[in-house]
Amino acid sequence: MNGELQIIEAKRQALLGQLRTAEAAVRAGLHVHGFGDTARAHLERAMAHINEAYIAIHETKSVRTVPQLVDDLNRIQQLMDDVQRRKAKPISQGI
Repeated sequence: MNGELQIIEAKRQALLGQLRTAEAAVRAGLHVHGFGDTARAHLERAMAHINEAYIAIHETKSVRTVPQLVDDLNRIQQLMDDVQRRKAKPISQGI
């Protein structure tokens, strides 16, 4: 039994290491400019998914499902889009 736990822990540690590597690669990609907003949006979502996977593997608390994470990210994006539209609206139209 103890050997099985060690194997599971070794696999968990390996996966956490892979997630850290993926995070570093995605984070580096976020600093590259010239590929447009769509590429950046996908990289930002990838970062969110990596972070959720890390929490799911590393923590004992429950985490969001992928659909819950996507819904949360969509709501945040919609809110940000609404704020940007309001900023872009001329003041005379807002009265």
